[in-house]
Amino acid sequence: MRRKHSFRGVKVGFAGSALALAISAQAFAGTVTTDGADIVVKTKGGLEVATTDKQFGFKIGGRLQADYSRFDGIYTRNGDTADAAYFRRAFLEISGVAFTDWAYIINYDLSHNSGSSDDGYFDEASISYNGFAPLSIKVGRFDPDFGLEKATSSKWVTALERNAAYDLIDWANSHQNGMGIQALALLGDSGYVSTSLSSKDNNDDDGDSIKQFNARGVFAPMHEAGNVLHVGASFARRDVSDASFDARFRSRLGIRGVETLGGNDAGSNGNRPVFGGANNSPSGSYDDDTAWGLEGAWAMGPLSVQGEYIKRKLKSDSDAYHDIKGDGYYAQVAYTLTGEARGYKVGRFDAIKPENKQIGAWELFYRFDSLSVDDKNIVAASATRDVGDGEAKVHNLGVNWYATEAVKLSASYVKAKTDKVFNAVNSVRTGDDDGDGFIVRAQYVF
Repeated sequence: MRRKHSFRGVKVGFAGSALALAISAQAFAGTVTTDGADIVVKTKGGLEVATTDKQFGFKIGGRLQADYSRFDGIYTRNGDTADAAYFRRAFLEISGVAFTDWAYIINYDLSHNSGSSDDGYFDEASISYNGFAPLSIKVGRFDPDFGLEKATSSKWVTALERNAAYDLIDWANSHQNGMGIQALALLGDSGYVSTSLSSKDNNDDDGDSIKQFNARGVFAPMHEAGNVLHVGASFARRDVSDASFDARFRSRLGIRGVETLGGNDAGSNGNRPVFGGANNSPSGSYDDDTAWGLEGAWAMGPLSVQGEYIKRKLKSDSDAYHDIKGDGYYAQVAYTLTGEARGYKVGRFDAIKPENKQIGAWELFYRFDSLSVDDKNIVAASATRDVGDGEAKVHNLGVNWYATEAVKLSASYVKAKTDKVFNAVNSVRTGDDDGDGFIVRAQYVF
């Protein structure tokens, strides 16, 4: 339903009061005419208010993801079954435009899986200037640009958790409570390039924060929903010289419930295997940390295929240490049984919008993850690690039901197999090198 009201000779302040009354009356959409530009109100999918000349506007929305999972084997220290029930994300999202060229985003995570008590639980808090189109400049707290699956919103990523290979480079596409500046330039309708410089929430011996540089380029000659051809490359580098930092190469292997916030996890029995490196690596042990990534995707109608390759090198800065190298990849195929295509915007996939309002859209997917870590600093076997390359293979098989444009229900079976990596209790090897898990999620987006 659409309503239009005209208030001639009335101040904007009174129009705002009338607007509040219209919202409280649960109007689906409406237009308020003021002595300035008209105001358009939309309440489908959150609350959006904007002037018709597009100079000013704001939107209030959010996402809620409630998860439950059960898992055993390598996912727990003693190998027995554990479970977890938690909010994976509970975001309150506010975004807007001011004076046409300025934009802002504030995403606050009420589940506390983003940020920290000291730095604020922000997933993003940034300001952008778009007056140099096609160049956009962003400053604030945001995730650096690295990888296709990371660029795709957690609302619309296919599997419940992003691929395990990303765990090798968790610093490369995470803000880690730091701040940054990014420049992004669109290349017509077919691609873009972005670069960013970040100051991370970790200091060297002099109190100078760790600096990180990111770059990503995307070319998509086919860039419409159901007709996608996408290729891209990413690079990230951070300076960790003269700094004590977490140098572990570790992974949850697709099961967030082994260690998470926002509710109950597996507690002290949750196992997050370490494939290389060590926590609190002393100052002067390593010089720089570098990551590279390649990505590709193809979609035709309801079928989509995508994959990425990741490589990381942590360079030694002391004769007492060796370089640590890791690489990984994933390959994913998804098919929508009801015929809908995955949405696509240059550089990332977007939502599936169900065509049949009665049955929604049903999507099946399978993803294979692989990762490997070469750490020659490991010269003797421990309770959790044998000498040699630590490896893992993870299978993800699942279904997504897009009941409406706002409601998505998902279920996934995850099976992991490791090599030279084990679980242990009190430094005594349990001996599991594989594990199974099951995850269900209810998501509401507004």
